[in-house]
Amino acid sequence: MNPLTGPNMPQIKAAVCHAFGAPLTIETVTLAAPEHGEVEVTLKACAICHSDVTYMEGGWGGTLPAVYGHEAAGHVTALGAGVRGIALGDPVVVTLIRSCGTCPSCASGRPVACESDMASGPLTMPDGSPLHQAMHTGGFAERVVVNQSQVVKLSDTIAMEAASLLACGVITGIGAVVNAAQLRAGQDVVVIGTGGVGLNAIQGARIAGARRIVAVDMTPEKLVIAQEFGATDTVLATSDKPWRAAKKAMGRGADAVFVTVGAIPAYDQAPHYLANGGKVIMVGMPHSGAMSTYEPVMLAATGQGMVGSKMGDVVIARDIPWMVDLYEQGRLKLDELISGRWRLDQINEAITDTKSGSAKRNVIVFN
Repeated sequence: MNPLTGPNMPQIKAAVCHAFGAPLTIETVTLAAPEHGEVEVTLKACAICHSDVTYMEGGWGGTLPAVYGHEAAGHVTALGAGVRGIALGDPVVVTLIRSCGTCPSCASGRPVACESDMASGPLTMPDGSPLHQAMHTGGFAERVVVNQSQVVKLSDTIAMEAASLLACGVITGIGAVVNAAQLRAGQDVVVIGTGGVGLNAIQGARIAGARRIVAVDMTPEKLVIAQEFGATDTVLATSDKPWRAAKKAMGRGADAVFVTVGAIPAYDQAPHYLANGGKVIMVGMPHSGAMSTYEPVMLAATGQGMVGSKMGDVVIARDIPWMVDLYEQGRLKLDELISGRWRLDQINEAITDTKSGSAKRNVIVFN
């Protein structure tokens, strides 16, 4: 008997990608038991992020067949040896941030940039052939096995659908503001793109005490939603030189401009919104090979800068409990971010709705 398909290997349902750009197929696959330092989580919810869509379309390459999904939450159902601080039954959020804790990046407080090779492969096809666990998570499945560094224990009071959003979109948007930009109270910001990450950048700016928060987007409907999340002013990106309207609203240029969409025109225009000494925070990720243009002399002459922000530069053990506390106080909107709830067998419909641009976050809910 093939040891990878033996009677003791759990079988789960998962949405599998066999070809870039093709619909996902719901299949029975094999999930290995957790090894040393690993945790098995039975999922209750997994949100759909635009990063999943980009990978599924082949925008960043990758290995196939694969199971995507990386914004997940559920309950711990098995523990590998050596796991500490997590018990069976604990509610947890599951992130893609896998960190060793000892490499130079981890030791300097940047686990999102972990330099160690911690690749593992708990997933296989029923015949024993490889199945890639995309983004270290593989959350479009009934269960996942991940490294203990990827999970954060939650309180019993937060709903799993809301908790799943903390795995990526929320921490990426808020973290870009408080960690990457280190925004101070009273400063002015522009947020280009008001999808899931953009709305959380707006929330982060509000929580951090920004004076003016100008939301920029292509559609009036999304700008109305941006105001509900804390935008003080809105500008249509389709208007002529939209940075002029933004600067008029602020009375000056912005201290920080957050580009939360992977669109090259947004990156090309972002420096135009800046005040002297301001920074463009690069959050949205275009397809590999896409190029942006800017004038270095202008950045140099005005003391401006461009800062990359991966996953909001968060430390999940520190930042996720803080955000949960804000949510429980009513100061952070999570439930309002959910546009729709879908079953796993409806995932292709949910992805189509996500690609339409109208959804804030669609969530796959497991029974």
